[in-house]
Amino acid sequence: PTQRVDEVIEMTGLQPVAKKRVGGFSLGMGQRLGIASALLGDPKTLILDEPVNGLDPEGVLWVRNLARYLASEGRTVFLSSHLMSEVALTADHIIVIGKGRILADAAVEDVVDGGTRRSVRVRTPHATRLAELLTQDGATVTSDEPGLLQVEGAEAPGIGELAAASGVVLHELTPETSTLEEAYMRLTADAVEYRTEPAAAAADPDDTVRPTALEGARR
Repeated sequence: PTQRVDEVIEMTGLQPVAKKRVGGFSLGMGQRLGIASALLGDPKTLILDEPVNGLDPEGVLWVRNLARYLASEGRTVFLSSHLMSEVALTADHIIVIGKGRILADAAVEDVVDGGTRRSVRVRTPHATRLAELLTQDGATVTSDEPGLLQVEGAEAPGIGELAAASGVVLHELTPETSTLEEAYMRLTADAVEYRTEPAAAAADPDDTVRPTALEGARR
């Protein structure tokens, strides 16, 4: 029905530009129009391909809330994105595909937990003493700077109790978990189509500026 047009325009925040030509729309407004068009038939299954592309922070939040709202109504919402931070905040279940193969098909939390290692960041003026105690207790301890320990194989409560029993003062005790992006990079490490080099590794040793292949051909 015609009234459905007004409903999706209102749902996607397009009321201020409802009478304007779409040729003058920004990329973000075009994204909203595309979502409005997809919702026009009140579908039970919705497929959104990179829906936050071109949106400002408010628009990104809007897409996230819209997707979760539609899913709460019992609809199936498929969302494809390369922004892992946004996927982690939006999706319940994730499928990771690399070179045509399914690399992961599980809940977001399971993908993060299964592909990464947990650690605890500990800051203390007695780092050497605490490191010895934790190592004796079977944990793995590394340190990148004085007074800061990165502990694997021990949970924060246990570290705190061990420190208290040993008279070790703690200034920080922070459990750390890897992000979905880090889990994704590990999963797809052998399944990327185009691999880039770090900028430092790709730079010339003498830091001189050299012509690109196209520049050389032109000359």
